[in-house]
Amino acid sequence: MTQKGKKVAMKEQQKEAGDGLRRQIDENLRRVFQAQVEEDVPDRFTDLINRLRQQDGEGGSSK
Repeated sequence: MTQKGKKVAMKEQQKEAGDGLRRQIDENLRRVFQAQVEEDVPDRFTDLINRLRQQDGEGGSSK
């Protein structure tokens, strides 16, 4: 194999390794964010949203 051929092969290996690493990072990020999406909203936030909706329904909006 020529020197140029070795460099091309090495770059291809590095690209494949980088692609694999990116794919692994993407999968891990998806897992983390999916877990966040699936979490229940804490009761205190639900209560706050309900109180704000009540105020808005009562004409509490000052816009």
